[in-house]
Amino acid sequence: MTKALYPGTFDPITKGHIDIIKRASSLFDELYIAIMINPRKKCTFSVEEREELIKKCVCDLSNVHVVSDSNLTVRLAKKLGCKVLIRGIRAIADYEYELSQATSNMILDDKIETVFLVARPEYSFLSSSIAKEIAVFDGDISNFIPEEIVEEVTKKLYK
Repeated sequence: MTKALYPGTFDPITKGHIDIIKRASSLFDELYIAIMINPRKKCTFSVEEREELIKKCVCDLSNVHVVSDSNLTVRLAKKLGCKVLIRGIRAIADYEYELSQATSNMILDDKIETVFLVARPEYSFLSSSIAKEIAVFDGDISNFIPEEIVEEVTKKLYK
């Protein structure tokens, strides 16, 4: 049984994230979505809020689990028995960053592989930051955020 871990901030989760999750969940027996807590990053949604938002979006995927952690990603992967880290790539800038992360993780634990999934073209521009900025100005985020959570995200961000 091969387990994979998809780490990220998911502040909030986007349609691009969901696409990667669905594709990865079809490739692996179990997929853990890990909300990684980075004290240097200022998040809009609490860990608990992000966990609830993600669970609403993946409830139909029986092999997907949501966890959170503030440790090194490879340590969490090892603790969960995951042999693969999933990373989404939208553009060349993502690749450069993700390559350095993957290389660092490989040095920390060479038994854990990183698999890059390329974003579908319709999601290649999409980020949580863009969705949040649109929502702050009461813009329509339904093309960016999963339908199940649009209302909650809009309420939180539009002031």
